[in-house]
Amino acid sequence: MQRRNFIKSAVLGSAAVVAGFPFEKAEAASKLKITKIRYYSAPGYNKPLFNQARGIVEVETDGGIIGIGEGGSKDMIEQCAQMIIGEDPFRIEHLWQYVYRGMFYPPGREKLHALGAIEMALWDIKGKALGVPVYELLGGATRDYVECYATGFRASKAKTEEERARDCIEAGLRSYRIGPTGGNGEEPFDFYENVKKTIEFCKRIDAAVGGGGKWAIDLHTRFDMTDGLKICNAIENMEPYFVEDIVRSENPGVYKTVRSMTKVPIAVGEQFGDRWDINELIENRLIDYTRVTLPNTGGIGEFKKIASLCETHYVGMIPHFTGPLSTAALVHTLGSSSPYRCLMELGGGEPERPAYFNEDFINFKNGKLYLNPSPGLGVKFDPAKATFVMEVKEKTKFPHPYLKSPDGAIHGW
Repeated sequence: MQRRNFIKSAVLGSAAVVAGFPFEKAEAASKLKITKIRYYSAPGYNKPLFNQARGIVEVETDGGIIGIGEGGSKDMIEQCAQMIIGEDPFRIEHLWQYVYRGMFYPPGREKLHALGAIEMALWDIKGKALGVPVYELLGGATRDYVECYATGFRASKAKTEEERARDCIEAGLRSYRIGPTGGNGEEPFDFYENVKKTIEFCKRIDAAVGGGGKWAIDLHTRFDMTDGLKICNAIENMEPYFVEDIVRSENPGVYKTVRSMTKVPIAVGEQFGDRWDINELIENRLIDYTRVTLPNTGGIGEFKKIASLCETHYVGMIPHFTGPLSTAALVHTLGSSSPYRCLMELGGGEPERPAYFNEDFINFKNGKLYLNPSPGLGVKFDPAKATFVMEVKEKTKFPHPYLKSPDGAIHGW
């Protein structure tokens, strides 16, 4: 009861002055302050060649509320955390802008993962403090559930990819995603051979699931533009749900050419971060689906901004598969957004349920992800089942330049 009263007064009271930072007092702020940020590594997860960070972040407040986030590396979490110790966790956008702009260079994609993890935890704090799920803070539910597609399907006992694809669709998932043939082995990758084999593979999968967008393919940036377009044009009449990463992602402008040469639905963005990585592809309608995900965009708020861009330009959202908590956060985010189509990727066709989270932190049934009505993100974290890495409880000793307009808004310095 005492804690509940503290939370209520913290939410309704005016802001306390934050020592050491020149932030103006905000009338709508809480009295809560960030006191500690801890970082844990995810047991059993070790993919050094794959930058989908899976660390667990705890953001603790002086009111006893702890928010949980996911993502980031030790160094990047430490740098971001030192900038917000002592701050009001309710000012999520304000803190995001401060961390994003507070260093001379804009954050790279690995740092965005860390910022996204911390920002995710701030939403969790706010939801827990107010007693509402995060999707309510984001505008309320816009969907009854989020459809899913599978990359692989662990539940299947089938021995062929065609049979696994059929089992996946029968289990209620919307689509089954495949990759191109060849590669990832000792045998050199023959482009001519694998263009032909990939096209034949698509034909077999399409026949197995009965067409109708029940399958998709990721070309994995593996082919050059000529070969990628050969595949796209050969499978166009099969109507795949999407064709992903037809060419490499370093030069997004190349999709002006790709878009003019194929009619397949194009999906791009799993290697991207914030809205400035992908806005031109959306605004110029060069793609049909974004693949941006959490925490890679830099957080829930940034993802929502990209969702608005997508809605404005009639682009769907099919985020890349991610960590278990980030998957749950995507349900809150997509479940409160309105792009014309949303679809979530599940590696193996089902969400992960690690031992360090409560069993019901994610609600999955009949191939679909449902909104979790518990306060915050709906997650309970058991630190004893993860590996402690570090704790930050003091703000940085190096002052960061802070340029603001008369109304208090942060500007680049």
